[in-house]
Amino acid sequence: MNNYTNINFIKKILTNKDLLIADFGLEKEGLRIIKDAKLSLSKHPQIFGNKLYNPYITTDFSESQIEIITPTFDTIDETLDFLSFIIDLVNNSISEDEYIWPQSLPCILPKDHMIPIAEYEGKKGIASMEYRKQLAQRYGTKKQMISGIHYNFSFKEKTIQKLYKNTDKTINYQDFKNQIYLKISRNYLRLKWLLIYMTGNSVAAHKSFTEECINLMQYEDANNSVYSKDGISFRNSKIGYKNVDPLYPRYDTVENFVHDVNTFIDENFISEAKELYTQIRLKPKNPENYLESLEKDGIKYVEIRTIDLNPWEKTGISKKDMEFVHLFIIYLLICEESDYDNWQEESVYNEELIAQKGFTKNLKLIKDGREITFKSWANQIINQIDNLNKTLELSKEHIIENLRNKLDNPDKTYASQLISQVEKENFIDSQLKLAIKYKEESIQNFNIDEIKDNPKLLKYYQEALP
Repeated sequence: MNNYTNINFIKKILTNKDLLIADFGLEKEGLRIIKDAKLSLSKHPQIFGNKLYNPYITTDFSESQIEIITPTFDTIDETLDFLSFIIDLVNNSISEDEYIWPQSLPCILPKDHMIPIAEYEGKKGIASMEYRKQLAQRYGTKKQMISGIHYNFSFKEKTIQKLYKNTDKTINYQDFKNQIYLKISRNYLRLKWLLIYMTGNSVAAHKSFTEECINLMQYEDANNSVYSKDGISFRNSKIGYKNVDPLYPRYDTVENFVHDVNTFIDENFISEAKELYTQIRLKPKNPENYLESLEKDGIKYVEIRTIDLNPWEKTGISKKDMEFVHLFIIYLLICEESDYDNWQEESVYNEELIAQKGFTKNLKLIKDGREITFKSWANQIINQIDNLNKTLELSKEHIIENLRNKLDNPDKTYASQLISQVEKENFIDSQLKLAIKYKEESIQNFNIDEIKDNPKLLKYYQEALP
């Protein structure tokens, strides 16, 4: 089973195409706002039809929180092109005086009880509404308004089959496939702090957000918002959307993971499986029967939930960052694991330390129970990713260069750039300006005649506006 951790074995069995062509998908959350950057309190636009059945456009917690879901595509370019098209469609379909907030931390919010919980129809819809009401009671409505990017990934089936055919078959294929995604998940949880540093971008909040968040920010801007110069991603900090009690399911087998999640439900730590807010989720074939499908059908793909919205991209994520995450996943599959027992507790400590104090000079993380400087550990990982990239001939040198640049020059990080923008323009005005800009771009890009002449786009258009 351990052959796939050997980079030379991977090189012998797989081509670079086997690794670069995969199944990619994105989910982008965003708040609908009105002209003054206040949350829109109107219902989810009727033009998108029944939100339970629209394949691309739905809501998350709130009527005001649009969620765009892409199908899976073979390449990052196709995924981003589709997401951009649906964003253009959404911007052209919402009210003339509405925009999509480009930040992970919310816009100007009303009082908690005024935030509209998503409404649904039918028996299934009633269950969805009741679930959201429970979440509102447990976590509050304002925390639910945090938004982000979810990155869905799986290797092509033929890629995993190639590995399996050339491995000592002591287990069946489904268990082998499960072990691949379980290893990626374990290593992701250990090392997600690096992704937070490289993509984190939630360092400012309006004073209408939670008091817990405001108390962590040291500075005020000129327009009733607060911000931090120490942190990287307050969405991923202790004030983010996390379970009330820390929960650590086992990731050694699917069966143990399912057992532990059922235990959390039985002991009332969570109401159902989807309330387990891990930074990476194991996704089964049938999400409606999550735990049963996970045990029966195995892991279909993984969902990475750490990534903040990038306000300087209309899609909320750049191609360069998508390529980095892809390369990171390949690294997570191959890199060695430690046998340190308290690795999950340690991973949460490192995650929250980087999220809240990532710009602190000489910052130290904990690795297998011992202190290590953030920069030296990050350099080790980047060097290993660089070696992987060269050995497997993946041609991602520009990604490695970008990682080194951000590590050596913190002012190149998104979080640092946002701090500078907030100090120049203030948080609300700077982000509102971007929201207006992206809507104007969407209106310019959207040509219904071109859509009608393109069978693929016409199909997407008709499915998105049933």
